[in-house]
Amino acid sequence: MFTTIPPRGDYYKFEDDQDYSLKLKNWGLMSASAKSAKKDFLYKRENSVYTVAISGYEVSGDHETAVVSFENDALHCVHPAYLKEMQSPSFGRDSVLNISETVSAGEQSASEPVQEGDISQLKARKEPKAKKEKKQQKPALDLPADKVSFEAAIKEFSTKYNHFNETEEEIIILEQVRIIGDSPLEVGEAWCGYSKTLKKLELEPGNSLTFDAKIVDRKLNKDIRYKINNPSKIKIKE
Repeated sequence: MFTTIPPRGDYYKFEDDQDYSLKLKNWGLMSASAKSAKKDFLYKRENSVYTVAISGYEVSGDHETAVVSFENDALHCVHPAYLKEMQSPSFGRDSVLNISETVSAGEQSASEPVQEGDISQLKARKEPKAKKEKKQQKPALDLPADKVSFEAAIKEFSTKYNHFNETEEEIIILEQVRIIGDSPLEVGEAWCGYSKTLKKLELEPGNSLTFDAKIVDRKLNKDIRYKINNPSKIKIKE
């Protein structure tokens, strides 16, 4: 367990609730629109979480340091911005602040023992380790090898980089793609090249189409894996 960094001596205490609320707003620990100030805050250290109250603050030059008290009344100095970060569920090793818990040069180091501030007897709840979300991949569809009939809608026009000729190629992103006929199959999204033939049709997003084509499993990105090849007999549905 870690030991606390207590105030060096007397510290500023809040005159009243209004003074307390104003200080929290200045530190970003209370929104300007909030009607009442929080009394309890989370203090996170070494994968443990404690509940603390803000008892006052110290001033060193132009810098203010919050003085918080633990449940056993042990006092500890912490940078207000650091305390603010601790309120976030994502707080951890990737904290954007990199603020040392020493208050200023010459003050007591967190590594130095402070017997009266020792909080090793406090009960802390372990911070759960963040679980990496695994994106479930949809199973690949059993695609027909021959040309079949489709219906689909135009979602948007886009481009993709062609590594062979090092150019950006125009493409169409299709949605509600469905194979129709004797063996219907829901495809979802697919893409195809925006050929000169397709450009002559003056297509627009939202157009519903029917056409004949081949479909192959060829990832454009992680979300769109199916490509429509050589569409023909293209009709815009009314």
